[in-house]
Amino acid sequence: MQIIEGEGVTKYFGGLGAVRNVDFYVNQGEVVGLIGPNGAGKTTLFNLITGAFIPTSGVIRFKGENITGLKPYQISNRGIGRTFQPVRIFPTMSVFDNVLLGALFGRSGNKSAAHARQETMRLLEFAGLAEKQMIPAEALTIGDQKLVEVARALATRPQMLLLDEVMAGLNPAEVAQAMELMRKIRNEGIAVFWVEHVMKAVMGISDRIMVLHHGEKIAEGIPREVAKNRTVVEVYLGE
Repeated sequence: MQIIEGEGVTKYFGGLGAVRNVDFYVNQGEVVGLIGPNGAGKTTLFNLITGAFIPTSGVIRFKGENITGLKPYQISNRGIGRTFQPVRIFPTMSVFDNVLLGALFGRSGNKSAAHARQETMRLLEFAGLAEKQMIPAEALTIGDQKLVEVARALATRPQMLLLDEVMAGLNPAEVAQAMELMRKIRNEGIAVFWVEHVMKAVMGISDRIMVLHHGEKIAEGIPREVAKNRTVVEVYLGE
Protein backbone atom coordinates (compact mmCIF):
# COMPACT_ATOMS: atom_id res chain seq x y z
CA MET A 1 0.00 0.00 0.00
CA GLN A 2 1.35 3.43 -0.96
CA ILE A 3 2.10 5.75 1.96
CA ILE A 4 3.05 8.70 -0.26
CA GLU A 5 2.60 9.56 -3.92
CA GLY A 6 3.32 12.52 -6.13
CA GLU A 7 1.75 13.29 -9.49
CA GLY A 8 3.32 15.71 -11.96
CA VAL A 9 5.36 17.40 -9.25
CA THR A 10 7.09 20.46 -10.70
CA LYS A 11 9.13 23.32 -9.25
CA TYR A 12 10.44 26.28 -11.20
CA PHE A 13 12.77 28.93 -9.82
CA GLY A 14 12.31 31.69 -12.36
CA GLY A 15 12.99 29.98 -15.68
CA LEU A 16 14.87 27.07 -14.12
CA GLY A 17 12.96 23.81 -13.86
CA ALA A 18 14.53 22.22 -10.77
CA VAL A 19 11.92 19.41 -10.73
CA ARG A 20 9.77 18.76 -13.78
CA ASN A 21 6.66 16.61 -13.98
CA VAL A 22 7.91 13.93 -11.58
CA ASP A 23 5.65 11.07 -10.54
CA PHE A 24 6.77 9.05 -7.52
CA TYR A 25 5.50 6.79 -4.77
CA VAL A 26 6.78 4.95 -1.71
CA ASN A 27 4.99 1.95 -0.21
CA GLN A 28 4.54 1.39 3.49
CA GLY A 29 7.71 -0.14 4.94
CA GLU A 30 9.63 0.26 1.66
CA VAL A 31 13.13 1.71 1.24
CA VAL A 32 13.41 3.73 -1.96
CA GLY A 33 16.75 5.17 -3.06
CA LEU A 34 16.79 8.48 -4.93
CA ILE A 35 19.95 8.94 -6.99
CA GLY A 36 21.26 11.20 -9.70
CA PRO A 37 24.06 13.69 -10.43
CA ASN A 38 24.55 16.81 -8.34
CA GLY A 39 21.90 19.35 -9.29
CA ALA A 40 19.46 16.69 -10.47
CA GLY A 41 16.68 17.96 -8.18
CA LYS A 42 16.83 15.36 -5.42
CA THR A 43 16.94 17.69 -2.42
CA THR A 44 14.45 20.02 -4.11
CA LEU A 45 12.02 17.11 -4.32
CA PHE A 46 12.52 16.45 -0.59
CA ASN A 47 11.89 20.14 0.12
CA LEU A 48 8.65 19.95 -1.85
CA ILE A 49 7.49 16.88 0.07
CA THR A 50 8.29 18.43 3.46
CA GLY A 51 6.83 21.86 2.77
CA ALA A 52 10.05 23.90 2.57
CA PHE A 53 9.08 24.69 -1.02
CA ILE A 54 5.62 24.90 -2.59
CA PRO A 55 5.29 23.11 -5.95
CA THR A 56 4.70 25.19 -9.05
CA SER A 57 2.32 22.44 -10.09
CA GLY A 58 1.45 18.86 -9.22
CA VAL A 59 0.01 17.10 -6.19
CA ILE A 60 1.61 15.26 -3.25
CA ARG A 61 -0.52 12.93 -1.11
CA PHE A 62 0.44 11.30 2.18
CA LYS A 63 -1.78 8.45 3.38
CA GLY A 64 -4.35 9.64 0.86
CA GLU A 65 -4.40 13.25 2.09
CA ASN A 66 -3.36 16.11 -0.16
CA ILE A 67 -0.43 17.74 1.67
CA THR A 68 0.65 20.00 -1.19
CA GLY A 69 1.56 23.41 0.16
CA LEU A 70 1.20 22.59 3.85
CA LYS A 71 3.75 24.11 6.23
CA PRO A 72 6.70 21.98 7.37
CA TYR A 73 5.41 21.57 10.95
CA GLN A 74 2.02 20.42 9.63
CA ILE A 75 3.68 17.82 7.44
CA SER A 76 5.91 16.68 10.30
CA ASN A 77 2.86 16.30 12.54
CA ARG A 78 1.27 14.04 9.93
CA GLY A 79 4.16 11.60 10.16
CA ILE A 80 6.99 12.63 7.81
CA GLY A 81 10.46 13.12 9.31
CA ARG A 82 13.65 14.18 7.56
CA THR A 83 17.37 14.82 7.83
CA PHE A 84 19.37 17.42 5.93
CA GLN A 85 22.50 17.77 3.81
CA PRO A 86 24.49 19.38 5.32
CA VAL A 87 23.64 18.16 8.81
CA ARG A 88 21.52 20.48 10.98
CA ILE A 89 21.88 19.96 14.71
CA PHE A 90 21.87 22.23 17.76
CA PRO A 91 25.65 22.31 18.23
CA THR A 92 25.96 23.50 21.83
CA MET A 93 23.21 21.23 23.15
CA SER A 94 23.95 17.71 24.30
CA VAL A 95 23.22 14.70 22.13
CA PHE A 96 20.43 13.77 24.54
CA ASP A 97 18.76 17.19 24.34
CA ASN A 98 18.98 17.27 20.54
CA VAL A 99 16.98 14.06 20.35
CA LEU A 100 14.68 15.06 23.22
CA LEU A 101 13.52 18.07 21.19
CA GLY A 102 12.23 15.71 18.50
CA ALA A 103 10.42 13.62 21.10
CA LEU A 104 8.79 16.65 22.72
CA PHE A 105 7.70 18.47 19.58
CA GLY A 106 6.99 15.63 17.18
CA ARG A 107 3.83 13.68 16.46
CA SER A 108 3.31 13.07 20.16
CA GLY A 109 -0.34 13.04 21.17
CA ASN A 110 -0.26 14.13 24.85
CA LYS A 111 3.23 12.75 25.49
CA SER A 112 4.56 13.53 28.97
CA ALA A 113 8.08 14.86 29.55
CA ALA A 114 8.96 11.61 31.33
CA HIS A 115 7.78 9.55 28.37
CA ALA A 116 9.70 11.80 25.97
CA ARG A 117 12.91 11.26 27.96
CA GLN A 118 12.31 7.51 27.99
CA GLU A 119 11.78 7.52 24.22
CA THR A 120 14.91 9.63 23.76
CA MET A 121 17.00 7.10 25.66
CA ARG A 122 15.56 4.24 23.62
CA LEU A 123 16.46 5.98 20.37
CA LEU A 124 19.97 6.85 21.52
CA GLU A 125 20.52 3.16 22.21
CA PHE A 126 18.88 2.29 18.88
CA ALA A 127 21.30 4.60 17.03
CA GLY A 128 24.37 3.55 19.05
CA LEU A 129 24.73 6.94 20.77
CA ALA A 130 23.83 6.11 24.38
CA GLU A 131 27.41 6.39 25.63
CA LYS A 132 27.72 9.86 24.04
CA GLN A 133 24.42 11.28 25.25
CA MET A 134 25.87 14.08 27.42
CA ILE A 135 28.49 15.26 24.90
CA PRO A 136 27.79 18.57 23.10
CA ALA A 137 26.71 17.67 19.58
CA GLU A 138 29.36 19.93 18.04
CA ALA A 139 32.08 17.76 19.63
CA LEU A 140 31.03 14.65 17.71
CA THR A 141 32.44 13.37 14.44
CA ILE A 142 30.38 14.18 11.35
CA GLY A 143 29.29 10.54 11.28
CA ASP A 144 27.92 10.69 14.80
CA GLN A 145 26.30 14.09 14.14
CA LYS A 146 24.39 12.47 11.29
CA LEU A 147 23.27 9.69 13.61
CA VAL A 148 22.01 12.34 16.05
CA GLU A 149 19.97 13.89 13.26
CA VAL A 150 18.51 10.52 12.31
CA ALA A 151 17.65 9.78 15.95
CA ARG A 152 16.02 13.21 16.32
CA ALA A 153 13.92 12.60 13.20
CA LEU A 154 12.90 9.17 14.55
CA ALA A 155 11.91 10.81 17.84
CA THR A 156 9.11 12.65 16.03
CA ARG A 157 7.56 9.20 15.47
CA PRO A 158 7.47 9.31 11.66
CA GLN A 159 5.74 6.78 9.47
CA MET A 160 8.02 7.89 6.66
CA LEU A 161 11.59 9.16 6.87
CA LEU A 162 13.42 11.25 4.25
CA LEU A 163 17.20 10.84 4.55
CA ASP A 164 19.37 13.29 2.59
CA GLU A 165 22.90 11.93 2.01
CA VAL A 166 23.22 10.48 5.48
CA MET A 167 26.43 8.65 4.47
CA ALA A 168 28.22 11.51 2.67
CA GLY A 169 31.72 12.08 4.04
CA LEU A 170 31.75 8.96 6.20
CA ASN A 171 34.62 6.49 6.40
CA PRO A 172 34.01 2.79 5.61
CA ALA A 173 33.39 1.86 9.25
CA GLU A 174 30.88 4.69 9.64
CA VAL A 175 29.15 3.70 6.39
CA ALA A 176 28.78 0.16 7.71
CA GLN A 177 27.29 1.52 10.96
CA ALA A 178 24.86 3.72 9.03
CA MET A 179 23.83 0.80 6.82
CA GLU A 180 23.05 -1.28 9.89
CA LEU A 181 20.93 1.58 11.26
CA MET A 182 19.05 1.74 7.94
CA ARG A 183 18.23 -1.95 8.23
CA LYS A 184 16.98 -1.46 11.79
CA ILE A 185 14.75 1.43 10.66
CA ARG A 186 13.28 -0.77 7.94
CA ASN A 187 12.60 -3.48 10.52
CA GLU A 188 10.59 -0.91 12.50
CA GLY A 189 8.21 -0.69 9.53
CA ILE A 190 9.09 2.91 8.70
CA ALA A 191 9.09 3.82 5.00
CA VAL A 192 12.33 5.44 3.85
CA PHE A 193 12.93 7.76 0.87
CA TRP A 194 16.69 8.12 0.66
CA VAL A 195 19.06 10.39 -1.29
CA GLU A 196 22.51 8.83 -1.39
CA HIS A 197 25.71 8.80 -3.47
CA VAL A 198 27.34 5.80 -1.76
CA MET A 199 26.33 3.23 -4.34
CA LYS A 200 27.35 0.19 -2.30
CA ALA A 201 24.88 1.25 0.35
CA VAL A 202 22.01 2.41 -1.84
CA MET A 203 22.19 -0.65 -4.07
CA GLY A 204 22.52 -3.00 -1.11
CA ILE A 205 19.64 -1.70 1.00
CA SER A 206 17.05 -0.15 -1.31
CA ASP A 207 14.01 -2.15 -2.43
CA ARG A 208 13.63 0.17 -5.39
CA ILE A 209 15.62 3.03 -6.90
CA MET A 210 14.46 6.17 -8.69
CA VAL A 211 16.84 8.27 -10.80
CA LEU A 212 16.60 12.02 -11.47
CA HIS A 213 18.56 13.97 -14.09
CA HIS A 214 18.06 17.68 -14.81
CA GLY A 215 14.91 17.59 -12.70
CA GLU A 216 13.26 14.74 -14.60
CA LYS A 217 12.81 11.07 -13.71
CA ILE A 218 14.83 9.02 -16.17
CA ALA A 219 14.62 5.55 -14.61
CA GLU A 220 13.01 3.54 -11.84
CA GLY A 221 13.17 -0.08 -10.78
CA ILE A 222 14.83 -2.63 -8.54
CA PRO A 223 18.57 -2.02 -7.97
CA ARG A 224 19.92 -4.54 -10.47
CA GLU A 225 17.67 -3.16 -13.22
CA VAL A 226 18.73 0.42 -12.57
CA ALA A 227 22.42 -0.56 -12.43
CA LYS A 228 22.13 -2.01 -15.94
CA ASN A 229 20.12 0.87 -17.42
CA ARG A 230 22.21 2.36 -20.22
CA THR A 231 20.95 5.91 -19.68
CA VAL A 232 21.66 5.77 -15.94
CA VAL A 233 25.16 4.42 -16.59
CA GLU A 234 25.88 7.22 -19.07
CA VAL A 235 24.64 10.13 -16.97
CA TYR A 236 25.51 8.95 -13.46
CA LEU A 237 27.02 5.57 -12.64
CA GLY A 238 29.78 5.46 -15.29
CA GLU A 239 31.22 2.40 -16.93
